Amino acid sequence: MLRGEAPSEGDGERRARLVWSGRLLVRWLPVLLIVGGVAFGVGTPAGYTAAPFFSAAPLVAAPLFALRGTALTALAAVFGEIWVVLYRSGAAQDHGESATEVAMVLAVALSALGINRLVRSADVRPASLRDVSAAAQRAVLPTPPERLAGLAIAARYVGARAADRSGGDLYAVQETPHGVRLLVGDVRGKGLDAVRTAVIVIGAFCEAAEQERTLEAVAGRLERALRREGGRRDGVEQTEGFTTAVLAEIPANGPSVLRVLNRGHPSPLLLTPDGGLRELLPGAPAPPLGLGEMAHRPDRPDETFFPAGALLLFFTDGVTGARDLLGRHYNPSGKLRGCRFPGPDVLVDTVVEDVARHTGGASADDMALLAVQRPMGV
Repeated sequence: MLRGEAPSEGDGERRARLVWSGRLLVRWLPVLLIVGGVAFGVGTPAGYTAAPFFSAAPLVAAPLFALRGTALTALAAVFGEIWVVLYRSGAAQDHGESATEVAMVLAVALSALGINRLVRSADVRPASLRDVSAAAQRAVLPTPPERLAGLAIAARYVGARAADRSGGDLYAVQETPHGVRLLVGDVRGKGLDAVRTAVIVIGAFCEAAEQERTLEAVAGRLERALRREGGRRDGVEQTEGFTTAVLAEIPANGPSVLRVLNRGHPSPLLLTPDGGLRELLPGAPAPPLGLGEMAHRPDRPDETFFPAGALLLFFTDGVTGARDLLGRHYNPSGKLRGCRFPGPDVLVDTVVEDVARHTGGASADDMALLAVQRPMGV
């Protein structure tokens, strides 16, 4: 059609048919995901998991359907995962991993019901991808306890202002036989696809943190989980999907010791009771999780002293990438140096509020923060 020429009735009808077809496909997407999960579970070896398909179905249904439709999708997803696990019960597979996958799908299904009620009560339309992605992200992020193994803990997730910038940040904290282990990461990509990958990373971490003796082995499990996920995708996500992450460990038999393994993520900060601040830079750079084949050496965590009363602050690049009106990045080290905080909750709230002031409003990228304090006398 030439510039300035009015569109014909045929063009309008074709566009209307395309829009209608697109909407119909979206409405059927949860069903297609469940069917695809069953087919994937039947047609692949026991080492592959169909849980991402079943996890994604209720999350997609939550903003599209009423409560009844979301509930039916959630039930179908859970029973689909159980059926696949039972179908594979005769094959050689780790029953612990199977139980973890079922529990993960169940947790996501219940979260989807909460997202549906949130969206409907706020009268949010499906086109509001930012709100849906942020709600989904909050639903899948495990809320850490305020106290764990004598440590004080606080976490915050803040969704992005831009619809295409939300959904990839994650954190997790777990007490294990090896001590308290922590994960903060940022999945490449945004939106519900990033939420799905975050679910996989968190699930793999919770299992590996409990079972693996070293942080290096935990990172290896996450690496393999992301590679399996990348193998199920097409195009750039198959070859360039990755997650920046920092893993940390506070050993059970030595609470004054801190081990940090950084895989391409912003370095955490150590704030001492006297107002001192140290950036915990890695001894050698390492690629993000999912790109381990690019590493020039094996993973090797850095060890440092974690004094009583000190605070650890982990964050994603939504913090350091926040810009003011002049384009200047937010510098958490410069802002926090010399400051004293009574606890981790005050620290994370202060950073969130300071970033909002720096940007003049909500951040353009989502951000996750996790703070841990070793109280005096511990």
